[in-house]
Amino acid sequence: MNRKPVFALADCNNFYVSCERVFQPSLEGKPVVVLSNNDGCIVARSNEAKALGIPMGAPVHQYKQLLKQHRVQLFSSNYTLYGDMSNRVTSILSKFTPDMEIYSVDEAFLDLSGFTSINYDKYARLIRKTVKQWIGLPISIGIAHTKTLAKVANYHAKHSDKTGGVLDLTSPRYIDEALKRLEVSEVWGIGRKQRKKLESRGIKTALQLRDMDDKDIMKIFNTVILLRTVYELRGISCVSLEAIPSTKKSIISSRSFGHLTSSLNDLRQAIATYTARAAEKMRYQGLATNHIMVFIQTNRFRPWEAQYSNSITVQMPVATDCTHELAHYALIGLDKIFKAEYRYHKAGVILLDLIPASQIQQNIFDHQDRDRYHGLMQALDKINLNFGSGTLRYASEGFEKPWRIKSEIRSKRYTTSWSELLEVT
Repeated sequence: MNRKPVFALADCNNFYVSCERVFQPSLEGKPVVVLSNNDGCIVARSNEAKALGIPMGAPVHQYKQLLKQHRVQLFSSNYTLYGDMSNRVTSILSKFTPDMEIYSVDEAFLDLSGFTSINYDKYARLIRKTVKQWIGLPISIGIAHTKTLAKVANYHAKHSDKTGGVLDLTSPRYIDEALKRLEVSEVWGIGRKQRKKLESRGIKTALQLRDMDDKDIMKIFNTVILLRTVYELRGISCVSLEAIPSTKKSIISSRSFGHLTSSLNDLRQAIATYTARAAEKMRYQGLATNHIMVFIQTNRFRPWEAQYSNSITVQMPVATDCTHELAHYALIGLDKIFKAEYRYHKAGVILLDLIPASQIQQNIFDHQDRDRYHGLMQALDKINLNFGSGTLRYASEGFEKPWRIKSEIRSKRYTTSWSELLEVT
């Protein structure tokens, strides 16, 4: 007899804010927001900040007075810290199940299907307690027979004090009430256009969506994707656990500049830096590429300035994962599209047509020492892993980097930088 699958979704609460609070406990109970690149928009809010009516994605300058009035604590995004804390959460969760899917930086699906003799609610509370005790982050856990229902359970676990941070929907008697209390816009996979279509037909809750007729769904939306979501809401598992992430087809590395620049040297440093970051991610996944796209653009939100954007794709003779090779061709591409008369706001690179590094097709006219390059990249990545990102870098990336994004109120990288360790006085 085949048992139903059991999924648990572990989701960190207000992840960016919670990471800041771990190292600054005085922030507990106070309104806190984290800002986007260049400190432009609000990308994370504590519950206290949400209660003030501060919306997600709001330009910070529009809420300057409100933030000041309520003494809201502001932080620049500290992606190094958040990434390391995410890895620590994942490491803890992996101790509770052999099968797990890392869904995002602050979410993971755990497969509990093989745990036939445990109480799911108690087990989830143990997981929650362990994460909180070991690294100080609060998480919510939803449990169900499908991933979509686990998302529903997690939503209520996070938003209802009665749940204590955990909700088990493996029992059918609680599912209808949970779906009834969930707006259709909150259902996993329902986009803005689908929501509008559903609401125009009186479908406003997840329960109403679940009970729609299959023929009506196909007639209105003409897609099996939504039908799959409905089946999941009915308790029929259609989305399996992806324990091994699918291979990416491209990797992008891009940032807005801290200020507008017309300097080719600034852009060369930026492109070299972004290429190094993308190459490191690519090597981590065991991939390689022989196509790199370079793009630059002015600030379209300043229409009074001359506008220009362009991109170019450069093909290399042999697929590679070597940073200096990729940077060499990226800078050739940049030189071809750069125009000195414009002030640039953003640049970036995209590594295209990724393939497994083990499947690189050699070229008889290639005279590069590939084995030496491979050893060099291994050494580079190992040193940067052990001593912090950017410990070793190419000179073409620059040192002062006047173009880099604004990050004027960033907290310390407590867990990854020796010079920024937490001080106890």
